[in-house]
Amino acid sequence: MIYRICFAYMKNAPDAEDATQDAFVKLLTSGKAFESAEYEKAWLIRTAINVCKDKLRSAARRNESLSDRGDLPAEPSQIDETLQAVLALPDKYKTVIYLYYYEGYSSAEVAKILRRPQSTVRNYMLEARRLLKERLGENYEK
Repeated sequence: MIYRICFAYMKNAPDAEDATQDAFVKLLTSGKAFESAEYEKAWLIRTAINVCKDKLRSAARRNESLSDRGDLPAEPSQIDETLQAVLALPDKYKTVIYLYYYEGYSSAEVAKILRRPQSTVRNYMLEARRLLKERLGENYEK
């Protein structure tokens, strides 16, 4: 699950693997005692998202040319048109849609994981669905 979240942000396997590894290293070195496995999972998801955002903002990545990345493997074959449209959404929408539809979390659980009010998460989902409907047209199914 963490790898899939990282892949949604990084959009390529090598960077997603690096981000996943970094998130787990942070978990192992944090020394945190979690109340339950659910809190640990939520912390790990939030950490993975933050690691991806940090990597995407890094100066080295901003100065990287696409021609320098020509050796990257293709995206996983299970990515269909709908998932491609989800991955193309702005981060705030992509994350809530991915956690809700692909990972099976409720909107309340997504709000807790992302530390956002439930109303904000529901509004993000509403806006994301509207964007997906525009992009996918007739192929869009909720």
